[in-house]
Amino acid sequence: MAARLVDELTREGVIKSERVRKALLSVPREEFVLPEYRMMAYEDRPLPLFAGATISAPHMVAMMCELIEPRPGMKILEVGTGSGYHATVCAEAIERRGKVYTIEIVKELAVYAAQNIERLGYWGVVEVFHGDGRWGLGRHAPFDAIIVTAAVTTIPRPLVDQLRDGGVLVIPVEEDGGQVLYRLVKRGEKVEKRAVTYVLFVPMREG
Repeated sequence: MAARLVDELTREGVIKSERVRKALLSVPREEFVLPEYRMMAYEDRPLPLFAGATISAPHMVAMMCELIEPRPGMKILEVGTGSGYHATVCAEAIERRGKVYTIEIVKELAVYAAQNIERLGYWGVVEVFHGDGRWGLGRHAPFDAIIVTAAVTTIPRPLVDQLRDGGVLVIPVEEDGGQVLYRLVKRGEKVEKRAVTYVLFVPMREG
């Protein structure tokens, strides 16, 4: 089922690179959904977790991974861990050579994600933190890329500050009653900003 979904996303142009294609084939999405949704794991749709959270649709995970241009050795921060699926796909996309830090504001979700990540053998490549992701993770900065999986009303300045020069921030922003996914690139004191597509994410919670 995973192969069929990945083939569809490749034909549609969502998956562009071999790294992201292999990552989606390697990570078992059914291990990151609640038991009652396992049979739906390879439908291209978000699925409910708990505490109001969701696991993103596979096409969105693939798109956001492509936007950071993954490569071995990267240091990535994810804001909004959920069940840990997206962080694990990123870890595979960098061929487990590098580090993915992921921060989750809901403690029960952070624990759930950490259990999933450890059970599937990604502990050490992916590290889970409990906290308010709007402030980033300064002690591990700078990051090559930051992915945010919850919609913000304004882009948190600490996340931009924690990018290395040339680093990429992928983030959904609420605008005019909708949400737009942006890709930002830090160039010294300047930030290049490009709108990618309309999206629908859960709002970012405040700690």
